[in-house]
Amino acid sequence: MTTTKNRLRAFAFCSMLMALSFISSCSVAGEDAVEKSFRHHVIIDADANNEVDDQHAMAYLFFSGDIFAVEGVTVNATSDPRDAVTYSDVRDHYDEAKRVMQLCGVYDHIPLLTGAQGAFEDIRDHIHEPEFDGHEAVNFIIEQALKERGQKLILLPIGKLTNIALSIKKEPAIMKNIRIVWLGSNYPRPGEHNQNWCIGSMNYILDQDVPFDMVTVRGGDPSGTSAVRVTQAQILHRMPGKGPRLSEPVIGRHGGEFYTWGDYSANLFEMYNMGGNPPGRPLFDQAAVAIVKNPDWAESYGHPAPVYTDGQWVERPDNPRKITIWEWFDIYGIINDFFEVMNNPVVAKRP
Repeated sequence: MTTTKNRLRAFAFCSMLMALSFISSCSVAGEDAVEKSFRHHVIIDADANNEVDDQHAMAYLFFSGDIFAVEGVTVNATSDPRDAVTYSDVRDHYDEAKRVMQLCGVYDHIPLLTGAQGAFEDIRDHIHEPEFDGHEAVNFIIEQALKERGQKLILLPIGKLTNIALSIKKEPAIMKNIRIVWLGSNYPRPGEHNQNWCIGSMNYILDQDVPFDMVTVRGGDPSGTSAVRVTQAQILHRMPGKGPRLSEPVIGRHGGEFYTWGDYSANLFEMYNMGGNPPGRPLFDQAAVAIVKNPDWAESYGHPAPVYTDGQWVERPDNPRKITIWEWFDIYGIINDFFEVMNNPVVAKRP
């Protein structure tokens, strides 16, 4: 009898251990599933027709659908790609963004909105008019930022900050729901394209209580995104044919018909001026997407928000408002991941 009872107890104990092990396994599996299903919700804001890096940053984002849920694309105007001192038409940036979205297979389900032609200081007093400059993009950003998601909406401006600053100015309540990751500035040195096209919007955001990441450019400096560079030969060798193939062609910025994003990527690198030896271009904007995807691909530090005055950065060491500054980018990690994503794209969806 005693032996039988002991066997029954042992059986019950083993059964309990098996059940606990099963529950634990299910719990871990469930946690892994939740972790794997997490995606950053993003709006990318681009001067898409400027140079060639905006297009590649957009494609990198659109083909990283396992990491990003893309809520929308907004555009703004900076310079004409043929003339660094002349404003382009914001419609050209819209058209280029549309081309990239079509070629990446996302245009039919991710919204594309027209943003600001002009600068923040010229628009800020008109934001309560029905059709102020940039109203479509600004109103869309506000609408999306006010939605409850359980996470911050990441605003990813890779051009000037005008659309973002106007959105905050019009509806300050969005600040608690967003994180701004901006590709811009040569901080602590002066100058830089995205900054200079709308200094007022940058200074406005620097004084707001909103999470603000500054992904530095620093032209010619190995510590900035200007070091995140690909050669023309790499693109021409590795990109043709990459991405989904369309049944109808898209007409490119320089003419020609394209059925895949990869063929258009190669065309952009063929047609745009290259620099250096071997010839190539930095993919500045792609680095901003990359550090959201993997923060280990750069170094960052918190810093009291400075202000930009009379062509110089002015430090404010006692400023309680802190921003995050990104520098020293993992060039190999970022560029290698770019090509891996191009080889195995996961097309982004809107939630």
